[in-house]
Amino acid sequence: MRIIERRFADSFRRSKVWLVAGAILATIPLSGCSTSVADLPIVGVPEGAPKRPKDPGAFPAVHDVPAPRGDAALDPAEQVRIESELAAARDRQAGAAAAASAPSAPAGKK
Repeated sequence: MRIIERRFADSFRRSKVWLVAGAILATIPLSGCSTSVADLPIVGVPEGAPKRPKDPGAFPAVHDVPAPRGDAALDPAEQVRIESELAAARDRQAGAAAAASAPSAPAGKK
């Protein structure tokens, strides 16, 4: 008797797993068909929401090339000058931070 009960329980468990797996797999293609929750007649659109346009508009032009630059990029000499200014500013800040974090000498001893 226990063997029959065990087989029944196993087959019931397997069928339950297949049922859940089938439900999950069925929702994948059906979810692609849904448009929006607000479009459902039961849910509706909240008050004060602007009306949707009848024509959603065209897709953005993703293959358009941007216009050429109006001004030229930095010349090498100007780039070297700017990099040296930035390096000098970095060194000044590092020196100031090191001086601020260094322990100061006691006031009574010199």
